[in-house]
Amino acid sequence: MKHNIVTLRRFLNPQREILNRLSRDDLELIKKSNRIYFRDIYDHVVRIQDLSESIRDIVSGTLDTYLSVTSNRLNEVMKALTIVSTLFLPLSFVAGVFGMNFKYMPELNWPWGYPLAWVLFVAITIGMVMFFKRRDWL
Repeated sequence: MKHNIVTLRRFLNPQREILNRLSRDDLELIKKSNRIYFRDIYDHVVRIQDLSESIRDIVSGTLDTYLSVTSNRLNEVMKALTIVSTLFLPLSFVAGVFGMNFKYMPELNWPWGYPLAWVLFVAITIGMVMFFKRRDWL
């Protein structure tokens, strides 16, 4: 639509100049009694040009609003993905440490090592969710 308005304005500018000359100048080919009609056409062209400017501004504003809404929606999606990845980052670290399978890792021989790992996972997740809620990120 914006392209169509620009095309219309591109066609109207030369027409306006031509009609202005036809209605104002003393040309022998045009009778004085007919100049009033050229002035009328000139006024219509000027009105259409002003209207096309208004429509161009409205279309530009609508496009800006659409891009703003799209950007806000993308920001919300990025925020959610960032929070999810931030929640899983420390859990991946803890799982990586316990998944190394070293021979002399003391936690591997504890009978409560596995439940302790799960308690650590849950505590980290709850702590981060509480932190995010305090900061109004969730």
